Amino acid sequence: MEWVVGIGLVLGLLFMALGVASIRTGWTLPWARRHVRHHRVYGTGALLMGASCVSQGLFYFGALPTPSWEVRFFAANALLITGILLLGAGQLPAARRKG
Repeated sequence: MEWVVGIGLVLGLLFMALGVASIRTGWTLPWARRHVRHHRVYGTGALLMGASCVSQGLFYFGALPTPSWEVRFFAANALLITGILLLGAGQLPAARRKG
């Protein structure tokens, strides 16, 4: 079971690195470059998704004090769903200005 949590932890760190790169420099993965319009929103979504995975791994390995399973479950799901919504919002076309 540890290897499954470890892989999730590594993928969470990868998501967080991609989020920081997208926020700071506007860089995204090559296959997502055509679709991403708002790099900061996209990067924030990636950071939230990565934070969800990393926090669950740290709770499992005992690096952080463990709250109840309900708090972990709902907090992780809230972070993950918010991150997914922000990833989608980062791919929406820019609003057209009138004037």
